[in-house]
Amino acid sequence: MRVGITTSSFAESNMKPKMMLEEAEMEVIDNPYKRRLTESEVFEFILDKDGLIAGLEPLNKKVLKNAKRLKAIARVGIGTENVDLNSVDELGIKLSNTPDGPTNAVAELTITAALDLCRKLSATNRKIHNGRWSKNISRSLQGQHVLFIGYGRIGRRTAELMRPFGVKILVADPFIDKNDLKEDECNVSLNEGLLHADIISLHAGGNDTILSEDQFKLIKSGVILLNSARGELVDENALIDAIDSGKVESAWFDAFWKEPYKGRLLQYPNVLLTPHIGTYTEQCRFSMEMEAVNNLLRDLGVKER
Repeated sequence: MRVGITTSSFAESNMKPKMMLEEAEMEVIDNPYKRRLTESEVFEFILDKDGLIAGLEPLNKKVLKNAKRLKAIARVGIGTENVDLNSVDELGIKLSNTPDGPTNAVAELTITAALDLCRKLSATNRKIHNGRWSKNISRSLQGQHVLFIGYGRIGRRTAELMRPFGVKILVADPFIDKNDLKEDECNVSLNEGLLHADIISLHAGGNDTILSEDQFKLIKSGVILLNSARGELVDENALIDAIDSGKVESAWFDAFWKEPYKGRLLQYPNVLLTPHIGTYTEQCRFSMEMEAVNNLLRDLGVKER
């Protein structure tokens, strides 16, 4: 069987996941571009593949219908929004993901970004490198109202890591029952949360816009926005207007509307940008890649998990 790998950094830190495929007598074909594949590239790449270790490339109806041999797709990561689920069902292709692997790594990076922006570490570092010895008053996480929009695995873990700093946790998630929250977690509507938030952390699934012009009108001036989830959750133009007006003091984005990102946020030194590296720790990548390989071998009927 032939297995294609479309993730750009598969087995870079540990060869064991790839070795497992080879030991199962799979012919393994790596992503030749070492970046996210376009529709036309993935269209050609998966033509003769029986299985796919997948990233976030577009696996739409056109692509999948052309892959006559494809029997299983194993996503390295949580989301499957890039996969046409109707086509997968129609064509009998088995689909799996790795929902637990990214949790801690993404939560850690979100905390890192929150601390960086609160204490203005990157901004201060740039000043010193430019020859300016400038001390500015920043803010502490302690006492800040942090609004979590979406409260699944990653949202909960991020809150758990923030809790010792003395933050006040607000949760806006229509799928969460308030009885499932801890005593110090306050269940709020999105609009109510936006009115009180000092920091907004996005952890929602899907690609529907959550923060647009109307929502930015509700927030108080000086908010910090953290987005480790999806670029599409935020209206980019509305965000830029909010930054220009001072409503958003600073922001961090690790997920974008189009990647590699080349948009207007590059012009703003108070916006911290990282190239979708939330899962890029040795431990996280190894865990997700091993789970994806086990899922793929199971779904191809080669090896029981």
